[in-house]
Amino acid sequence: MNGPEIRVEFAPELHLFVPRARPTGVARAAADGVSTLGHLVESLGVPLTEVGALLVDGREVPPGHIPAGGESVRVRPVRHPQRVPGAPLRFLLDVHLGTLARRLRLLGVDTAYESTDLGDPALAALSAAEQRVMLSRDRGLLRRRELWAGAYVYSTRPDEQLQEVLERFRPELHPWTRCTACNGLLRAATKEEVAAQLEGGTRRSYDVFAQCADCGRAYWRGAHHEQLEAIVERAVSSTRDA
Repeated sequence: MNGPEIRVEFAPELHLFVPRARPTGVARAAADGVSTLGHLVESLGVPLTEVGALLVDGREVPPGHIPAGGESVRVRPVRHPQRVPGAPLRFLLDVHLGTLARRLRLLGVDTAYESTDLGDPALAALSAAEQRVMLSRDRGLLRRRELWAGAYVYSTRPDEQLQEVLERFRPELHPWTRCTACNGLLRAATKEEVAAQLEGGTRRSYDVFAQCADCGRAYWRGAHHEQLEAIVERAVSSTRDA
């Protein structure tokens, strides 16, 4: 490494992004007098969506700070719960998080999701246009400057992913109010209104229905309701106890 160096210490929560800093969490980087601290942190592997306070020799600085040789930097993680200013809290999920999207919708959280891969530029642009928090495991996507806001999903397990989002953002929950297929709002419906979607056994066994105001999909308390109820109860309980 040529030129003056700075010492960068990452909080334990961020070590997974910086293999070169393990096991101590410390990396060294060149200070070129031009690149911002935010750019340097991202060049070491950590998306700024995961960065909280940046401390240089003990004082907090913005990501636009230009580091100088000999400085010591500490990179802290985002504080929880994370407050997202400027718009009602709503999310945009990439193509790999379909199960998480359906579970957030089950809880009544406004969640946009497309089952086809729109590509990083289009997703980032949509995040900005609709002011949605981009949730992804794609670090490159989360580094795109046009994102309105974003967050890395650390786990690969849907149960843990849901808990991550609930703990990090504490969204308001309104279970059973959104269509899990399209994110539209549900309304009460009569059996006659949804009759075309019902098989004979369902028509005979159930009398209470809801229907999506956008796509028209019908809902009732079918065979999987107990499993869905358990997801809702765990989520509501975890937010109540937080």
